Amino acid sequence: MSVKEGLLFLAHRIPFPPNKGDKIRSFHLLRHLGTRYAVHLGAFVDDPDDWQYADALKPYCASIKLLPLQPRRAKLASLTGLFTGQALTLPYYRSRELRHWAADLADSGKVTRGLAFSSAMAQFMPAKLSRRVLDMVDVDSDKWSQYAPTQRWPMSWLYAREGRKLAAWEAQVAQDFDATLLVSCDEAALLQRRVPQARHKIGAFENGVDADYFSPARDYPDPYPSDVLGVVFTGAMDYWPNVDAVSWFAERVFPAIREAVPAAQFTIVGSRPTEPVLALARQPGVVVTGSVPDVRPWLAHAACAVAPLRIARGIQNKVLEAMAMARPVVVTAQAAEGIRAEAGRDFLLAEDEAGLAGAVIAQLQTRASCPQARACILAHYDWARNLSMIDALFDAAPAASSALETCPA
Repeated sequence: MSVKEGLLFLAHRIPFPPNKGDKIRSFHLLRHLGTRYAVHLGAFVDDPDDWQYADALKPYCASIKLLPLQPRRAKLASLTGLFTGQALTLPYYRSRELRHWAADLADSGKVTRGLAFSSAMAQFMPAKLSRRVLDMVDVDSDKWSQYAPTQRWPMSWLYAREGRKLAAWEAQVAQDFDATLLVSCDEAALLQRRVPQARHKIGAFENGVDADYFSPARDYPDPYPSDVLGVVFTGAMDYWPNVDAVSWFAERVFPAIREAVPAAQFTIVGSRPTEPVLALARQPGVVVTGSVPDVRPWLAHAACAVAPLRIARGIQNKVLEAMAMARPVVVTAQAAEGIRAEAGRDFLLAEDEAGLAGAVIAQLQTRASCPQARACILAHYDWARNLSMIDALFDAAPAASSALETCPA
């Protein structure tokens, strides 16, 4: 029996449970790499509830190093970036312990290759490894730049600064690493434009969906009252773009829907809802569930799903999962970005408040499923197929273009 070579896997958040965007991607990537390598996992734990899942990662790892990260303390630590000239994201995740642990593994020869999940984790990846791959996932700097105009001073200045500083860091690591992957071809193209000298090393590894798990063929208990027509949004409700999306939809779009279809109910399904999100439940027809054990019943019995995001980066798993459940999904252009699907067939694209309201009203009136949406997921978002391109990146001398195989010409 051959001994597996060691691979260092660094993640900004424990890759389990796979119940939100970044964890879904990092878990599937970890599980895949664990079939080929002896994976040594280093990750932060920023939610106390996640410590219970440490043992769940053992089947995929040769060793595990989990470090606590307290968001409030990390935010204070991040402010040191104002004095050092760094992006605040880097000191937010700074850890001497993780850096030494990773260096010791590399110095001992226990790991010869490494994958950093998110640009912030690139700071811990030992330079001496023979192959270093960065899964940047999204061009996060652009997200901060999008935030800036929505805020008042001084946050507008701080977010604009973070956009500039983080963009410089992203450019640096894209040049330093052997390959840099993003979640979609649109994201990859953005980074390629910013770092043309590293263009040949930048590509996309697209997300997948567990289409068997998110299957409309099962019988799910109906969580909605019998006299309502469900309009559902799913996602982590302490994430500001999600908070902004549901607030805008509930306040500016849903009243028109409710007026046309009095039975409409806008249900916000997701963990850790903020006070502004909880306050939305005071509006007629708006329900905030908080965390639920299974989002599938809420999707399966909804008349339609919505993703009214105004700020977004990368692929929206919430859209892919609703499509896998054969639900009609009404999206904004930001939520649709990077998804290999045809507007008008696989999802419904709306450009403004009136368009969103009209598309949702039409779905509530027809109550039709969308089998073509699921067909799209089966065609383009299979985890096994999408993950297969990762393997070549860790070979001794992979072709430079291998990282670009998932992107159409």
